[in-house]
Amino acid sequence: MRRPAQPAAEESEESDRYPDAPHPRETAALFGQSRAETVLLEAWRSGRLPHAWILGGPEGVGKATLAWRFARFVLAHPDPAAASAARDLAVDSGHAVARQIARLSHGNVALLRREWDGRAKKPFTAIRVDDVRAAQKLFQSASASEGYRIAIVDAADDLNANAANALLKLIEEPPARSLFLIVAHRPGLVTPTIRSRCARLMLEPLSETDVARAVAALGAPWSERERDEIEGAAARAGGSVRAALDLLDAEALAFARQIEALLAALPRVDAREAHRLADIVAPRGAEARFEALIGAALGWLDARVRAGAGEAARLAPYAAVWEKLRAAARDVETYNLDRRPLVLSIFRDLAAAERRARG
Repeated sequence: MRRPAQPAAEESEESDRYPDAPHPRETAALFGQSRAETVLLEAWRSGRLPHAWILGGPEGVGKATLAWRFARFVLAHPDPAAASAARDLAVDSGHAVARQIARLSHGNVALLRREWDGRAKKPFTAIRVDDVRAAQKLFQSASASEGYRIAIVDAADDLNANAANALLKLIEEPPARSLFLIVAHRPGLVTPTIRSRCARLMLEPLSETDVARAVAALGAPWSERERDEIEGAAARAGGSVRAALDLLDAEALAFARQIEALLAALPRVDAREAHRLADIVAPRGAEARFEALIGAALGWLDARVRAGAGEAARLAPYAAVWEKLRAAARDVETYNLDRRPLVLSIFRDLAAAERRARG
């Protein structure tokens, strides 16, 4: 949602910020994504910049950081011809545009994310149509300053159906010099009508070295961890900085190993271990553990889909479970339902999908 002339929200209220880490809009360095950065830089220089982009790839590989980096660059270099000497998308942190973006106070930038639910004291479970309508005002305003008007969506995975339809209409008929940067952890699930109107730029998982460098660059408390701790987390993170940060917590690491063991055993399900996981994520205050479990299950499905690319019959069972899991997880959070039944059904459904896919 657009927040002109306001200070940044409290860290606890930002659904797109990892706790105790800089927000992507405040992050100057980008690790391991030079190819994607070059694609955007060359598109800008060409004078034929597509007005909408899907930045796709796993969580924690730098998609949001790249989106904010590109937004800063476009606003700081309004003339593409004048950027011919630029080697990357870096903008000095002291530049007026960089300072305004860090404060969420730039009048030409709108942010679409899960907003804070003051009544529930946590972010909403989805990006709502009202959030899109609030951002739409930027593109309808005659008072916006000259230059590009930019919307960053973080992430498309969080759009509910009405919000996705509203965003589609905005992308279909934007004013001149509009730019939409849509972060998507699972771009294949973005509404097809939105996908068809966007250029796609896929970001790959990072190397272990780049994950470790990115963690160290976050500053305290992450940079204060022992080097071997950071490198160990990076080695298990699957190319994701977010996963590495999760793994730097001893309890989170133990929990991740529990999930990994259950997923690795599929289609066999250890009912006792599944019940143990359900008990861990059930209590009030265990939202982070619940989200980690859902993320791991979706990641497992994603890996299966990638492994079976081009084999539609094999992919269908995974796709069906994917949609069911996302909808069920959202309902559990929206209506404050007991998480235990969902956890148990997740492993039953994953096991059934694996058996069907194996034929």
